[in-house]
Amino acid sequence: MKFQLIPSIAYLCILPVLIALGIWQLNRAEEKKAVLILQERSQHTERLILTDNLSGNVDAILYKNVRSTGHYDIEHQYLLDNQVHERRVGYFVLTPFVLKNEKKAVLVNRGWVGLGKTRSDKPDIDISSEERSINGRINRFPSVGLKLKGAEIPTKTWPSIVQIVDNEVISQQLGYKLMPFQIELDRTEADGYIREWRTDSPMPPEKHVAYAVQWFLLAITLTILFVKYGRQK
Repeated sequence: MKFQLIPSIAYLCILPVLIALGIWQLNRAEEKKAVLILQERSQHTERLILTDNLSGNVDAILYKNVRSTGHYDIEHQYLLDNQVHERRVGYFVLTPFVLKNEKKAVLVNRGWVGLGKTRSDKPDIDISSEERSINGRINRFPSVGLKLKGAEIPTKTWPSIVQIVDNEVISQQLGYKLMPFQIELDRTEADGYIREWRTDSPMPPEKHVAYAVQWFLLAITLTILFVKYGRQK
């Protein structure tokens, strides 16, 4: 059985791509499963006490429950822009929490608040600066799909609006060091807003598997069409 040259070249170029995309989606599904397992296990481990010593290896403490003692830096709060909750656009409220007897602070995500009537109408996020202990969960900073140049630079007025959290840039603005992760404030804690915490990506493993099946079906369909129409007359 002989096949035409151009269809053969096209088939041999496209087929590996479709198969590779399917395998990539399966790998992503396994990665998501591992993250969910890690998250579930972390919820049942003993609550850690947050100190400067924990800031070294973020992956080792990801999703761990922590307790922190210190005070909020109420003069310097951040609004992480373009955060969606139930189809409404708003902000995550990020407040630096200066650890007691430590030289560092950590950004505490106090939850989601909606936009005002206009962009200039910022939400009221006032909070007390008294010393307190808070409970939360360690997580990476919220990710974005497309990082535009300058998006990590906060505005100069307070509360400062930022598009992307870059802890080094924010540290420079604050004048003190920040830990390379955020604490998602427990729902039971006071002084928080809407808190529906999740992993880095909202896409579950099952959806990646479904996409993988689609890519493999396309590969099978391409093969059938090639065999049927690619033969020499």
